[in-house]
Amino acid sequence: MNQQHSVVIGAGPVGTTVALQLAEAGRSVRLITRSGSGPDHPLVERRRGDASDPVVLRELFAGATSVFDCMHGSAYDAEVWRRELPRAEQAVLNAAGEVGAVVVFPESLYAYGRPSGPMTEASPRNARGGKPGVRVELLAARDASATPTVSVAASDFYGPLVRNAHAGERMVPTVLAGRTMRVLGDPDAPHSWTYVPDFAAAMIRAADDRALWNTFLHAPTAPPVSQRQLVQAYAAAAGVPAPKVSAIPVWLLRGIGIAHRGTREMAEMGFQFEAPFVLDSSASEARLGLTPTPLDAGAAATVAWWREQ
Repeated sequence: MNQQHSVVIGAGPVGTTVALQLAEAGRSVRLITRSGSGPDHPLVERRRGDASDPVVLRELFAGATSVFDCMHGSAYDAEVWRRELPRAEQAVLNAAGEVGAVVVFPESLYAYGRPSGPMTEASPRNARGGKPGVRVELLAARDASATPTVSVAASDFYGPLVRNAHAGERMVPTVLAGRTMRVLGDPDAPHSWTYVPDFAAAMIRAADDRALWNTFLHAPTAPPVSQRQLVQAYAAAAGVPAPKVSAIPVWLLRGIGIAHRGTREMAEMGFQFEAPFVLDSSASEARLGLTPTPLDAGAAATVAWWREQ
């Protein structure tokens, strides 16, 4: 591998897409996961390692100019996030600072809490408690770090490689099979969906432009559509009839969550699907010089990927 390279932590849909976009642009990538997994590409060096271990990071970050920290918590649980993520992110920030690398984080919209209108980069990010509160704490730690950072926030994902998501394996295979699609909350509430290749492109652009360091950006995201409209877009892309759509009320998850922790953790964020949940990325698009992929093109690429699986 060339002496200068980028480091990507995590091989989920975002980390893998970032690594492949970098490699396809002719740039060397070191991809770190606990298992050594990741895409097969001659410019992607897959390495096993614990990305929360300062000793491991010191070795693996040598020569890096940018780090894309796409690490997840081991469970979708606020207590797990608070136990794992602050320590792991601090280790990454410290190690990146030693080699002079910028750290780019993919970020959710959780820190905004329950929005009262479209979310812009200027909207308050001061949610309290649970998973939103953890995200607020992580953002504060990044702001306080001497290491340059960029946080790029996205709404719910869709696109190739996206499986465990509302618009992934819960939706696309159901549409392709013609089964009734049951969605969370209000099927007709406007909702923003971020195409993962657009998200990855924004993260790379932010790393490359020093003027964007130490900022909070929104990934380019197309105008909102409801869950019903997204189902229809997938069906149109697949050339199949749009299936019937029915709703799973969030109050039901909250009730089940009284006795089941995993359901309670999911219900905590149910407000995102009960009312309009809209991400305005126009200001960041102007700063990044990027525009979102139109929904019909993104849906077509997503359906094509699922049909290859």
